[in-house]
Amino acid sequence: MKKLHISSVKPGDVVAKSVFLENGNVLLGHGVELTARYIDRLVTLGIDTLYIKDKHTEDIIPEEAIRDETRKEAVEAVYKTMTTLMDQPQIKRRTSLPDFGNTFQKVFREIITDLSGRPDILVNLSHLHVLDGYFFHHAVNVAVLAGVIGLAKGYNQQQLMDLGIGALLFDIGMTQVPQELWSKKMELNAEERKRLRYHTEDGFNILRSQHNISLVSAHCALQHHERYDGSGYPRQLEGQQIHEYARIVAIADFYDALTSPRPFRNSYTPSEATEFLFAAGNSYFDMDLLRLFLQHVAIHPIASTVQLNTGHVGVVSHVNPLAVNRPTIRILQEPDGSPVACPYEINLCDKEWMSVTIVKTL
Repeated sequence: MKKLHISSVKPGDVVAKSVFLENGNVLLGHGVELTARYIDRLVTLGIDTLYIKDKHTEDIIPEEAIRDETRKEAVEAVYKTMTTLMDQPQIKRRTSLPDFGNTFQKVFREIITDLSGRPDILVNLSHLHVLDGYFFHHAVNVAVLAGVIGLAKGYNQQQLMDLGIGALLFDIGMTQVPQELWSKKMELNAEERKRLRYHTEDGFNILRSQHNISLVSAHCALQHHERYDGSGYPRQLEGQQIHEYARIVAIADFYDALTSPRPFRNSYTPSEATEFLFAAGNSYFDMDLLRLFLQHVAIHPIASTVQLNTGHVGVVSHVNPLAVNRPTIRILQEPDGSPVACPYEINLCDKEWMSVTIVKTL
């Protein structure tokens, strides 16, 4: 399969990887043949990339960081909790929500089990979902990314659990913000920005009232918008004043937000997002944690369609964990746009290809 921008998809193409609704259910399943109507509908729903079947890349299959079953369970748990808090004001006033912590402990335990079972921790977030599902799928992605950093740091089981619960629920305070604000397509005014910023304290207050969620997990909600140089909110903390879990969640949150389509912009490619993050090291983010994070993220994920500086177009077929910026590419198209007579692979780590670089993700 190969991943393409929605603008490059055409009627007759066959979906190779399912697209999901906000609650984790399938919107468009694997094997569906696309029509112009389907494509228009996907664009309307905010889908900006698709995985498409292709005879030259049928053996190229991106490996998700976690199993589909694990993701579905996690998204459902987040969706149920968040929508309950949004829709039932009387629940917001309760001191503690029954089974709240136990539910998310079970969910994150499955995430860690999946991540721990991988031979190498190199994350490729290939899951596709509708724009309205961002809030719920984003929480799961942040938990996955935070879990990767926690494992790389050698956290014990309790540390991983506290980090993971905080990562899954870091944005729970957004349930207290009017939906028209956090889904607004236009720039917020000063008063709206001020109200939106309260979500960090709202989230902290919700989580710290739960008897089976730790205070350090609650601090992920409170501090995930603090910045390493003290320019963040709500308390303008800096450096080591920010809890390490919150510093990890901040990186994961920022990366997944950049690589996800939003109402006001298209998604950044993983390569563009990592460049942005690295430039912000030691101003927005802890540089040591950021370096660790970037060692475990696929800059050019498997199945990505890329253009090389030679003009050739191909699909990423393999990523070397020791050189994530120099993957193996299956060449499919000549510089003039014509298909190659016989697809072949080049490993950008090999000396003969050292002058070849990826210039664009298509």
